[in-house]
Amino acid sequence: MRRPVHLLLASNLLIGALFLNSCQTVPQGIQQARIEMAQRIAIEPAGDYYIGRRYYKPDFKFWGYVRRPGQPWSTAQLVMLNEKQKLAPDREQLEFGNDNNYEYKLYGDFSGDKVYEPASNSVYPEFVLKGYELISTNPAPIFKSQIRGTPTPAELRYAVEKPE
Repeated sequence: MRRPVHLLLASNLLIGALFLNSCQTVPQGIQQARIEMAQRIAIEPAGDYYIGRRYYKPDFKFWGYVRRPGQPWSTAQLVMLNEKQKLAPDREQLEFGNDNNYEYKLYGDFSGDKVYEPASNSVYPEFVLKGYELISTNPAPIFKSQIRGTPTPAELRYAVEKPE
């Protein structure tokens, strides 16, 4: 009768060890940056603007993620920019993608239209850009690859990450 108890105890220990081994902890500096980011987001004033995070991928035509002030990045939408009124910052400087992961205050609105993006074979909401202000060139991480260590470029080339 003791064998099943020992077997159960051993299996529980093995499962516990595997679980703990598979858990990845977030480095302390990144965790602190994410806490500070959440605090800053919580006190963002309401207004007629959006917060944008540039998400540049050479094979894709989307611009990046856009969210309302005060809302977490997990609510952000990946958008296609309509630049008829104002060029995107990297296009304005003729340095495409040089602002990857930069954070901006964006002025404009969603048009209500959806735009097809061929590399992802998806449609994204259109954001009509009217202006922008640079907030940060080194904002806190919002993507899993930034939080848990960067995968190889080959792994991320065609993957479209979502903010957490």
